[in-house]
Amino acid sequence: MRVWIGLMMTFLTVACSPLAMFNTAVPKDPPAGQVETGIAYGEGARQRLDVYPGAGPAAAKPVVVFIYGGSWASGRRQDYAWVGRALAAQGFLTVVPDYRLVPDNVYPDFLADCAAAVRWARDNAARFGGDPERIVVMGHSAGAYNAIMLALDRRFLDAAGVPQTAIRGAVGLSGPYDFYPWDTPVSEAAFGRFPDPQQTQPVTFARADAPPLLLLHGDADTTVRPRNVARLEARMQAAGGTVETKIYPGMDHKGAVLALSRPFRAKSTLLPDAVAFAKRVTE
Repeated sequence: MRVWIGLMMTFLTVACSPLAMFNTAVPKDPPAGQVETGIAYGEGARQRLDVYPGAGPAAAKPVVVFIYGGSWASGRRQDYAWVGRALAAQGFLTVVPDYRLVPDNVYPDFLADCAAAVRWARDNAARFGGDPERIVVMGHSAGAYNAIMLALDRRFLDAAGVPQTAIRGAVGLSGPYDFYPWDTPVSEAAFGRFPDPQQTQPVTFARADAPPLLLLHGDADTTVRPRNVARLEARMQAAGGTVETKIYPGMDHKGAVLALSRPFRAKSTLLPDAVAFAKRVTE
């Protein structure tokens, strides 16, 4: 097992499709049913999603829309089959969308796409065994930013025709929530052209009536610092909103998403923490 984990960590640090290699090699949870891939939720080539049926009794299941990271500039839904199957195995109908990326598209295009994917999930959940009124948005890194922004900034779900009440909660793994002034080329590329930078920041939209938030982060994350969690938590508490946070000792940036995979689950309680929250807010 140690050799296998070391090999996987090597895959994650090399330049040649590390996530694709990880997705191919990693042991996955057994599928709960037929996975549907490449479903269009819009007209663009990047507006496609995969659906993973949830395990368990036949009753309508809560829905998780998982949004992957990649600095808003990279990522493919196909490389996150291990995440889709992990969440489905916990009893959630799981939707993993692609979305438009930098540099061809910048803020707010990727948020509009993620909102459209949530709209698709709400419109179609029932025919895949899900409950369209019990949706949780979850994401890692840039995907955590997208998920939390959908929960906080009403404009995107409103524009997509999704009732605010359909989103029961949002989970952010290692997400950036307060990062202006831009301090990296990544954030400058994704957000630098927008004329009102504060409108791009999740902390700006903290509110009492937002869906409950769960913010999970590693204290060894040097890519997105844990201070992002502290700042959004403080804003949410000041606004009277519901927010829970947990910081995991020794966990780095990639560790937060790897914790969803079978080989790395024993290293932290991140997966059960996220699952318990998602089940509680969708009861």
